[in-house]
Amino acid sequence: MTDDNRPAGLTAQVSLYPLRQERLSPAIDAALALWRERGLDVQPGAMSTLIAGDEATVWEALRAAFAAAAASGETVMVITVSNACPWTPAGQ
Repeated sequence: MTDDNRPAGLTAQVSLYPLRQERLSPAIDAALALWRERGLDVQPGAMSTLIAGDEATVWEALRAAFAAAAASGETVMVITVSNACPWTPAGQ
């Protein structure tokens, strides 16, 4: 919890690299959908995606996205995680 009793939030910058796969977009699109289904704020970019939400959900969603991508083949995921970046829950 933060000092004002709000749940602690995390922001993560994520780059997902499916390796040696015929098409790259299915793994990336699945990760984006997974993060959105879990209620995270998702901001896709050209080179990486920012996701934000409560700590437990962010960590679980990162693990699930990697597992889903790895199920299709070799995968690299690069993640930068911060509890210091501004974070506002969706809808607020």
